[in-house]
Amino acid sequence: MTTWLQEDKAEPVNVKRVRRLMRAMGLEAMYPKPKLSLPGDGHLIYPYLLRGVTIHRPNQVWGTDITYIRLAHGFLYLMAVLDWYSRYVVSWEVSVTMEAAFCVAGLDAALRRGTPDIFNSDQGAQFTSLDFTGRLAAQDIRISMDGRGRAFDNIFVERLWRTVKYEEVYLHDYEDVPTAVAGLKRYFRFYNEERRHQSLNGKTPAMLYGGN
Repeated sequence: MTTWLQEDKAEPVNVKRVRRLMRAMGLEAMYPKPKLSLPGDGHLIYPYLLRGVTIHRPNQVWGTDITYIRLAHGFLYLMAVLDWYSRYVVSWEVSVTMEAAFCVAGLDAALRRGTPDIFNSDQGAQFTSLDFTGRLAAQDIRISMDGRGRAFDNIFVERLWRTVKYEEVYLHDYEDVPTAVAGLKRYFRFYNEERRHQSLNGKTPAMLYGGN
């Protein structure tokens, strides 16, 4: 698309501008995307516990998920642990592979900050692995898992991904991993401490998570 505009139409555009305009119009190339929620062979699947549950305080329910970020060459995988009540990002971690270790590292970082009553995830192999579920069980945290293909069971994390991508990732088109990590670190600090949410009555996630 960029080449066509530059050569055939003599338009002064670059790749980044074309990507931003295509995203704004909801256009994207058709290509196989990473499969992020496939269960592991023999992994135990837990029932979904949150249907009809009212979330009324911090650390009642945490949720997690993985998304991918396209770099100039390849993908970077991002996981986050989100407090459902306050929308506070308790922890986040990145990896260039889909191995469970980076999700376990993100969980360990979150558990150093607090302990939820219920922890919700999808049925991906990273979250059903014994390393991951074992850490939750060791602290008597109830484990909840979404139904297959039901993203709306974990809607708060899905909304987080949309916000992160439209307010940070798509605006910067990271060239490499260090650039992406620096940008995400800056953004998550802003998201937690400065970004006010209409759904939180104009408060920031930090205000609610900290009890202010």
